[in-house]
Amino acid sequence: MEQNNYQGVLQKPIASGFNANSTIHEVIKGIDLTGRFAIVTGGNTGIGLETTRALATARATVIVPARDMDKAKKNLQDIPNIEIAQLDLMSPESIDAFADSYLASGRPLHLLTNNSGIMWVPLRRDSRGIESQLATNYLAPFQLTAKLWPALTKANGARVVNVSSHGHHFAAFNFDDPNFRHRPYETLQAYGQSKTALNLFSMELDHRGQSSGIRVYALHPGSIGGTELGREAPLELFQQMGFVDAAGNLLPEVAASLKTVPQGAATTVWCATSPLLNEIGGVYCEDGDIAPVCADIACQMGVNPWSLEEASAKRLWTWTEEMTGLRFNP
Repeated sequence: MEQNNYQGVLQKPIASGFNANSTIHEVIKGIDLTGRFAIVTGGNTGIGLETTRALATARATVIVPARDMDKAKKNLQDIPNIEIAQLDLMSPESIDAFADSYLASGRPLHLLTNNSGIMWVPLRRDSRGIESQLATNYLAPFQLTAKLWPALTKANGARVVNVSSHGHHFAAFNFDDPNFRHRPYETLQAYGQSKTALNLFSMELDHRGQSSGIRVYALHPGSIGGTELGREAPLELFQQMGFVDAAGNLLPEVAASLKTVPQGAATTVWCATSPLLNEIGGVYCEDGDIAPVCADIACQMGVNPWSLEEASAKRLWTWTEEMTGLRFNP
């Protein structure tokens, strides 16, 4: 019987046994991925690199698409079972070329992890005029997943894992002006709506993909130290968020709350491999479990209800097809 997570009906923790302190090594323990094929975007740095390492160590063949091939080769040189390919998520043509190349290999795809993303950047637009955080964090995963769908269905049981963020609480999706054409650009709003879009997409895709044996998850990895994600954010923004003092030093209480990179990648790998999720999908996860619902922006945990609205998910799907010119009917 098919199920869905509309309005958050499945959005309840399931006592997985993991928590915020759990590491990637704990959640992958006992998992054997021999014969499986996985793609991890952004899999050569940060939590993507840890995700790649964990899946490869569990004997999956992991394809890592990267914009900077030299950097990817350097960062991945000590990991077995790795393939590296060219991909620029800001370029629809590059996405198509990567997907076409993978499909031409004739291989199934058991796991697609849309990990790559950008955060808190200045206003930029892609070649279509789409705001860059929306283009990279949402439209690129939509296009890549759509193009790779034949390989996912060929796996006879696949998962799509979309790395979202608690930052989706910053903004619902603005259907009136998603690309900041008629309102002042605010980077937190742009980031928030891109992640809300990713959550809505995950829920809707799971509903549409179940008949093909494909389950879909969105997740918040946690606030993590030692990644490159916030490299373009100005100091003033970190001060506004209460992360640093006037001199730019990380506040001790903030530093104490940060996850390590192996902890930050744990929920991604849990969503990708846990047998506890064999019969459930379309949910938003954090700390190695399904997250609760929380509508208050002050919440330190949970998913905002605007990421779980059926009407918004279906409206977004239609908007996305119109914006990209891509028909995706799983």
